[in-house]
Amino acid sequence: MIIQNPGRISLIAAVISLAFVMSESDLPAANYDESKVPDYVLPEVLVTAAGAPVDSAGLWEKTRRPEILKLFENHVYGTQPGEIPVAAYEQILHVADALDGRATLREIRINFPEINNSPEIFVLLWTPNKGQGPFPGFAGLNFNGNHTTHADPRIRIPTGWVRSSNDGTVVNNRATEAGRDSSAGRWPVEKIIDRGYALATAYCGDIDPDFHDGFKNGVHAMFPSFKTGASGRDPEAWGTIAGWAWGLSRIMDLLDADSAFDSERIAVIGHSRLGKTSLWAGATDTRFGLVISNNSGCGGAALSRRAFGETVARINTSFPHWFCDRFKEYNDNESALPVDQHMLLALMAPRPVYVASAEDDRWADPKGEFLALRNAAGIYRLFEKDPVDSDSMPEINQPVHKDTGYHIRSGKHDINDYDWTQYLDFADKHFR
Repeated sequence: MIIQNPGRISLIAAVISLAFVMSESDLPAANYDESKVPDYVLPEVLVTAAGAPVDSAGLWEKTRRPEILKLFENHVYGTQPGEIPVAAYEQILHVADALDGRATLREIRINFPEINNSPEIFVLLWTPNKGQGPFPGFAGLNFNGNHTTHADPRIRIPTGWVRSSNDGTVVNNRATEAGRDSSAGRWPVEKIIDRGYALATAYCGDIDPDFHDGFKNGVHAMFPSFKTGASGRDPEAWGTIAGWAWGLSRIMDLLDADSAFDSERIAVIGHSRLGKTSLWAGATDTRFGLVISNNSGCGGAALSRRAFGETVARINTSFPHWFCDRFKEYNDNESALPVDQHMLLALMAPRPVYVASAEDDRWADPKGEFLALRNAAGIYRLFEKDPVDSDSMPEINQPVHKDTGYHIRSGKHDINDYDWTQYLDFADKHFR
């Protein structure tokens, strides 16, 4: 048994539907008091469901990894449909001399022509013009549209649902020119290109809009009969985070077929709720060669059993569409979960995984994120890797880059230039 006994405060209003937004007083309280963290026992990673010790990489791959993956499907994220519809790719933008000639910029539309009214996913692709391809790269979703990631006026503005800019309300509005470049600080395209990496990003709302309408929109609408019983929705049916992860895999399909990208050297990356998504994408799709979680918190890298910051009850009340319905059974009942997030990080092994926290982001529980990574170390040692396994967290702004990586930086809940410097250095270590 692994026994632990560890001795953005403002939240945007949570969404229940297009018409109703819960007030802060309606939500379960967050916990910022370490003395209120309960004693807890983490589920074992290296023991099978039958009680056998996992003492070889082969036993992990054949038995224990599938067991853990299924537990997360059944109790946290939901099960994705097994069938993958035929995709069609259409290039809608090609700029050979972007960034003053340093990069090629393309935008590709993915749709599924055999399915009526299927979502269209617009993928923005940046590749270096200097150097010999195919290039290693990063793939991740953005929050408000591809046009927000860079100032280039040729990048398409979304015409579907987007969240209003800063107040957290949910509306059916259309993105505008005013939003162009508004999230460029989170996507340092020039830096990525100059380091010799390619980049693929898409708007998460193209895959599944981020509000709860009974799973009738986005990719869920492509599979209307999937995991739906006569009495209603199956408790193990996939939620929005699993839908976004499914979309990342469809982007990986595209990169597999794109000669400019080295599909064996693609890092999947995400921040906050999209960090939860990148972790689940990395768990379900082992084609991603490196996995990055930035400030992903509850349901991402942070241990649920610590019940610190955003708790399971809080996240399920605020965002009832993110996870499968069974996850709600663990509201204020985290100790009954058959998994915890150290097991999610273990699913990346032997591939490199990087977890990042921010000092002022107590909402995401930096300590819980670090402890999850540390408690995944055993599986990496099984593969003869050198993981982060210190008993104590690194100092602020003192990153640790091994076969797993971690940093906690100064500042708030965000992804910034410091974070990207670490990810590029980590990718150099493992992809170069």
